[in-house]
Amino acid sequence: MTEKPREKLLAKGASALTNSELLALFLRTGCPGMPVLDFAHHLLSHFGSLQAVMSGSQEQYSAIKGIGESKLCQLYAIAELAKRFYQEQLLCQEMISDPAEAYHYLLSQLAHLEREVFQVVFLDNRHRVLQAQTMFQGTINSVEVHPREIVKEALRYNAAAIILAHNHPSGVAKPSEADKHITQQIQKACRLFNIAALDHFVIGRGEFFSFAQRGWL
Repeated sequence: MTEKPREKLLAKGASALTNSELLALFLRTGCPGMPVLDFAHHLLSHFGSLQAVMSGSQEQYSAIKGIGESKLCQLYAIAELAKRFYQEQLLCQEMISDPAEAYHYLLSQLAHLEREVFQVVFLDNRHRVLQAQTMFQGTINSVEVHPREIVKEALRYNAAAIILAHNHPSGVAKPSEADKHITQQIQKACRLFNIAALDHFVIGRGEFFSFAQRGWL
């Protein structure tokens, strides 16, 4: 007999559960003719990934039989809880020894967005997080970024270093020539005030690009 998700979690821990099983625990009930585990699997198959399920629009959800107001609220609440968890985790870290430690937070904040958004994480001289802030919001394929405003905020927080990040709603994390150019501009502006630009992450759907890992910073 197949183990039920709740019993499996208690016996083996949450990490032993599949995405379908975890989702089924949150949804609690399925829909007429479809048990909750089958319904969770159906959602994942329809959207293509757990991340896509968690970031679906109300219009997308309304097209799924069995998604009423109750389940819609559950799905939105789960997604928001995950975002807040990573935000608190980032802000509570004593220090960031590797910029990639900020990746999960940045992914939770940016990967699901349908417009480009530019975020900056401000750090002190021991690389402890001072603030994580959305600086600029754009369109579906571009965002206007002003290096002067980033430096201004860095000085306001007395930051010694920053981590940059923006999303590509297309899902492809490959940086554009404009991304490279603005990164160089920000780095140049920051150097005037001895502020280190540690990394620039381009966040796609299930993928990311790190300027530092590529040796571009």
